[in-house]
Amino acid sequence: MNKLKQRWGITSNWQLTVIFIVFAITGSTSAKFAGPLTDAVGITREMGWYIYWPVRILIILPIYQVLLVFFGWLFGEYAFFWNFEKKMLRGMGLGFLVRKAQ
Repeated sequence: MNKLKQRWGITSNWQLTVIFIVFAITGSTSAKFAGPLTDAVGITREMGWYIYWPVRILIILPIYQVLLVFFGWLFGEYAFFWNFEKKMLRGMGLGFLVRKAQ
């Protein structure tokens, strides 16, 4: 855990616990929201896994991004999760969405 705390710049075990809780809540919530949204666009499991799962994942990704920052803010870790979000978007090749104003 110390390596993770050092890597993320975290000083306390409590902060690490809160961060893990936020990740858990965000993942569960975004997966839960994806079901009704998939149904709303008319994608069902009967269409085949090769259509259903890629569409569902594409729906989950933006939901997850937004919820991660929201729950991070709600739990008092906005700065950590905003920085984490920027790194994640850059890693996905979407860094242009978070570039700093110059």
